[in-house]
Amino acid sequence: MGWHSGAVTTPVRRRLELPERYDLARTVGSLVAVRHDACARVDGRGFWLALRTPDGPGTLWCARDGEALVATGYGSGADWVVDRADAIAGLRDDVAGFAELAARHPMVARLARTFAGVRMPATGRVFPRLVRAVLEQKVTGKEAHRAYRAMVAHFGEPAPGPAELLLPPDPAAVAATPYWVFHPFGVEQRRAQTLLRAAAVADRLERCVDAAEATRRLVALPGIGAWTAAEVVRTAYGDADAVSVGDYHIPSTVTWALAGEARGTDERMLELLEPFRGHRGRVCDLLAAGGIMAPRRGPRMPLRSFARF
Repeated sequence: MGWHSGAVTTPVRRRLELPERYDLARTVGSLVAVRHDACARVDGRGFWLALRTPDGPGTLWCARDGEALVATGYGSGADWVVDRADAIAGLRDDVAGFAELAARHPMVARLARTFAGVRMPATGRVFPRLVRAVLEQKVTGKEAHRAYRAMVAHFGEPAPGPAELLLPPDPAAVAATPYWVFHPFGVEQRRAQTLLRAAAVADRLERCVDAAEATRRLVALPGIGAWTAAEVVRTAYGDADAVSVGDYHIPSTVTWALAGEARGTDERMLELLEPFRGHRGRVCDLLAAGGIMAPRRGPRMPLRSFARF
């Protein structure tokens, strides 16, 4: 099914009460893929996000108004994005009981206090985050960001509203694209074919009722493993327990922060995170927000180009 920006509609608004110390920019920061993201933007005034909703294209604008957040929706998907604005803004994130768990380690407790206003967003849309996660597989962040910008520009359609954003790539359009079209984006055949397989079943992925079902469906697709699935469900469903097993940096970050061990494995990382079960992904996010990194050793991953292949 194709998508379009939709006829001009009257904006839809909703006012949301905020918890104490709420931090909008840090909460939604994970929803902005790269600097100058064509599908999302955070600035000093608020947050913009363009989505393909079940009702059609929609753009969400969230801005602080005193102790409240005003959500405004544009396009045929306006009602959908505004109804879900509290989840997208992390206001459905259940932090009850986390302070007690965080107290089990002084580093985690300190970071939990420092970033008490940060919540985990839940967009309710799988495919846009899945595109990013597949592009991020086994490459540097710079390579992934370059490929994402190129892919969004190639498939770009104007999003509704005044922000001049683009809608995320249409799964139907991606599924109909030969894999070699992705090569100029810096995406080799393996990742391109993973994107094509995911796009072909995007409708089923979007119908998953929770993170557990989405994870099962995702890892059943060739080319998608535990790391990719965790990256997706953490923002699509706000899954606070999703851990990106298989990451290049996270195991050593966790073992360094929680045990003073400069080199970590996935197994050791999961052992150290077990006391925080239910919030293991949140702990990893807190360590990242706090700038915690294990001492570096060895060369960085090289930048590569597939554009000529």
